[in-house]
Amino acid sequence: MKKEELLTGFLQEMRRGTVILCVLAKLKNAAYGYNLIAELSETGIPIEANTLYPLLRRLESQGLLESNWNTTDGAKPRKYYATTEMGKEILTELKTQWQTTVQNMNNIMEAD
Repeated sequence: MKKEELLTGFLQEMRRGTVILCVLAKLKNAAYGYNLIAELSETGIPIEANTLYPLLRRLESQGLLESNWNTTDGAKPRKYYATTEMGKEILTELKTQWQTTVQNMNNIMEAD
């Protein structure tokens, strides 16, 4: 297997869990999918619609997100997602674990 293929696979694995953390964090304030894609891309976390929307549905079915349709502003109806109370609790735990993991990884990397 070529180096580029290996690296691509490893990067995809690393990214999977971090995308969930990013989505929960960004949806503390309600947003619709396209807006979320743009916000994540602006912060260096690009995500495709065909990855985001199934993730949003899964997180909603798990009780971590809730959604509401906004049809009041006269524009095209948009489905807004927001983190639920349980989602916020999970986010807090994930953030703590993330910070610990980053610190541990930095310790390992600095030892080399």
